[in-house]
Amino acid sequence: MTLTSILPSMRRLIPDPIVARHWPANTVAGLDDVVIAAVSLRRLAEVCGTPCVHTAAAVQPGTGGRASHEETVSVVVARVTRVDDRSGDRLVQLDADLANVEALPVDARLIARISTVRSTPALLGSPERPSLLPADLAVGDLLAILCRDAASLHDVRPNDGEPYGRCGR
Repeated sequence: MTLTSILPSMRRLIPDPIVARHWPANTVAGLDDVVIAAVSLRRLAEVCGTPCVHTAAAVQPGTGGRASHEETVSVVVARVTRVDDRSGDRLVQLDADLANVEALPVDARLIARISTVRSTPALLGSPERPSLLPADLAVGDLLAILCRDAASLHDVRPNDGEPYGRCGR
């Protein structure tokens, strides 16, 4: 449990922490952005539109953050197109089809906006591994979603209306 999960209002002062070994090497979490090897994911989405993909060196296990020379990971930036709470589960639809990448929705995070409300489980296509996302998640919000291995924009086609962003290979 982190300070920002106990007191969500602290997100205006300190960023939600990331699990560094899951994210690419040289990843820095900010208040409303994630920067990977000097590339702002927020700015990447502004310039390229969504969905977009950034691939970088993975963290070499057991090194305290040193970049791997063989392994890569990717981050998909996608826009929320629908949030549905009617079924009892919070289902989130994205403008990205994640069916062809090995997405890790449990590590998804909100960017381009600071939320000071508690995080609650949300399904981004994988009921086994829900994400913890702010309860005020809304259409238009940007999410950074971690993926194992290298992904390309071809792998993350714009969602053709498939419900809730299908995750997993």
